[in-house]
Amino acid sequence: MLKSDIIWPEHRRYKSRTEWEPIGFFSDCLCNTTHFDLMLGFFSSSAISVLANGFAVFLYNGGRMRLIVNDVLTEEDKNAIADGTGDVEIPYFDVSDIRKIKETLSERDNHFFNCLAWLIRHNRLDIKIIAPKNGIGISHTKSGIFSDGINDVGFDGSCNFSRTALVDNIESLTVSCDWDGDVDVAKIKYIKDDFEKVFQERDDTVVYLSADKIKTHITENYPDKSISELLESEYNILRNQYSQNISKRIAKALDNAKERLEVILDKLKDGKYKVDVLKNHEPHFPYPSGPRDYQVQAFENWKDNKQKGLFAMATGTGKTITSLNCLLEIYKKLGYYKALILVPTITLVEQWEKECEKFNFCNVIKVCSKYGKWQTSLANIRMLELSDPNNKLSYVIISTYASFIRPANFFELNQFPKAKLLLIADEAHNMGGGLVAKRLNDIKYLRRIGLSATPERQFDEEGNLRLMSFFGCDKEFTFEYSMAEAIRNKALCKYYYYPHLVELTQDEMGQYIELSKKIARIINRTDDDSREILKRLLLKRKQIIHKAENKKREFEAILKDHLNKTGSLKQ
Repeated sequence: MLKSDIIWPEHRRYKSRTEWEPIGFFSDCLCNTTHFDLMLGFFSSSAISVLANGFAVFLYNGGRMRLIVNDVLTEEDKNAIADGTGDVEIPYFDVSDIRKIKETLSERDNHFFNCLAWLIRHNRLDIKIIAPKNGIGISHTKSGIFSDGINDVGFDGSCNFSRTALVDNIESLTVSCDWDGDVDVAKIKYIKDDFEKVFQERDDTVVYLSADKIKTHITENYPDKSISELLESEYNILRNQYSQNISKRIAKALDNAKERLEVILDKLKDGKYKVDVLKNHEPHFPYPSGPRDYQVQAFENWKDNKQKGLFAMATGTGKTITSLNCLLEIYKKLGYYKALILVPTITLVEQWEKECEKFNFCNVIKVCSKYGKWQTSLANIRMLELSDPNNKLSYVIISTYASFIRPANFFELNQFPKAKLLLIADEAHNMGGGLVAKRLNDIKYLRRIGLSATPERQFDEEGNLRLMSFFGCDKEFTFEYSMAEAIRNKALCKYYYYPHLVELTQDEMGQYIELSKKIARIINRTDDDSREILKRLLLKRKQIIHKAENKKREFEAILKDHLNKTGSLKQ
């Protein structure tokens, strides 16, 4: 982590040929961050010797990089600028010669390009190429932001990303850490805003060029290596650093990266971490075709309704995916996601976890009786949230309703950022009655989604009104998608419905009658204890019907009949 795992100079200044070498700053930050935004003037090929230190660890941590640069241009890009702005001389790095350049690169240089190729292949590198309009001057900006999801560190200074600048020249950097106070937070915000203005193509003083050719040339000329191979390569480079012509101060600055790599590689060799989990952790929609039109519409309705809503969607139409797509859209907007998902059963806790994995949502905490030690994980996140309310930490908490309403748990689960966390309630009709309904007024989360195929509670108008009010609905559901509409739109296939009636066994009928008598005696009582007892009795009676013994025999008969008619059970 940026705040806890790096030793920072008190003066927050890095200067060549001093104890605090700029190359050490970049190496330390790359090893302890997950996001790196860099805007600079010159990005020469000699820069690769510098960026190679700690880059593989950055990838291992799930790193993502955004780069704004103004002089990495192909000959064609250069001509395109000239055609649009007049005959302008613009410095460029001709990426069409990368194959030739590759032949002259050192092991360290090639390692950098291998890491860069990995980022490109895994969609973790975004590049913006800019040039000044009318050819008047070129940008010499050297600034950027490192972020670990909790803290941000900004830098600004005379330091170019080239070996000459970082190693040979006397260059300096000023660093701002967001835990140092309001002034430093303001400096970081200024750097962020400046970066975003250019990156979002809102700066009308520059011309924007395509980076596709650069990405293509790099991936075509560098093999698709695994994370473990890149980590091994980086370790060998750092281990052999003393044979290189570098000062002791720089060698000392790079020792931290080597030690970090040793720990990671030991864990990989011991099998504590599987290499196959070192994958792209960027959240994304799980299917290449993207969300269906009605799922997009559900999001738009929810957004227009101040990010509150009750989705009445037929079984099979993807309620889970629709709600997680809303969380994904939040991530795209803010760069992080925070969610609390409530479900009726432990089985659904596990099903939701699998759906979150499909979206690449990580840091999932399961809160229910089946899983232990979740209290520690929850407490750690709570502590991080309290220490920095403006953090960009991402997590998903999945809890059963039963665990959620326990007093101690409710207090903990209801203390996360009210305006940032998305509450998703599966089978939301459960929130209209019982102990959960009593807690509705105490739940302060502003972003809310309720999901149910049958959101209306039978014979409980009061409960229905509570639900509609809690999820920000007036007289209509925020989004409704019926089974008939889903079939018409081919979201569900047509089917035939053949009911098969079965009778309860004698023992089952006796239990059913006995429970019905108990229900009849207290059904008109209004005190809380009686309502809870009534609820348990109704559920117990319902289970008799759900688990009726004759259902198994009838199911076997259906299968045998189908087998006799078709000769197979595969269709």
